[in-house]
Amino acid sequence: MADKEQQQAYPLAPANGYARSDAEAGMADSEELRRQKRKKLLLYIAAFVVFQTAVIVLFSLTVMKVKTPKFRVRSATFVAFDVQPTNPSFALNMNAQFGVKNTNFGPYKYDSNTVYFYYNDIQVGSAVIPKSKANFLSTKKINVAVDLTSANISSNTSLASDLNSGTLPLTSKSRLSGKVELMLIFKKKKSVDMNCTMDVNISTRELQNVKCK
Repeated sequence: MADKEQQQAYPLAPANGYARSDAEAGMADSEELRRQKRKKLLLYIAAFVVFQTAVIVLFSLTVMKVKTPKFRVRSATFVAFDVQPTNPSFALNMNAQFGVKNTNFGPYKYDSNTVYFYYNDIQVGSAVIPKSKANFLSTKKINVAVDLTSANISSNTSLASDLNSGTLPLTSKSRLSGKVELMLIFKKKKSVDMNCTMDVNISTRELQNVKCK
């Protein structure tokens, strides 16, 4: 009887062993799934951080980067035009158009300033630019009347030669001071220097060859 009882007891042992193996295998599979989920979560977090960093860098290099606006002479027409090549002198009334080009993602608000016109470094006229602003990604156009006269030019200059050649060379200089506003919060001071050269064509009474640095 004892032998039969022992023989009946032995078959139960492998069954218990299989049960433990299945449980351990199930635990191992569950742990592996958790590790995979953690890896995926870390990958998602890393990808999000990289994406956010790229967005911030791109935003800083484009939207938040403050560029210096450009201030220059665009064009001009003449209302009064008195040029005397023989007795070298000139008296011109010019309607000049200036431009403030703003390539920033915020308005550029500037103070009033004066544009000076020169012939051979001698001042021959000026124009007052009123206080205003250039909107973001746009060019502010300003029309101003300018009187140009040779009253301050001495007789020993090359004015007679220039007038007889049919071209009066001029330069314009100014400095525009203001602030660029970004997102209605950030303000950055920016000053713009104008340095333009141009020619007045005496025969056609036109402003030509305007070049600005």
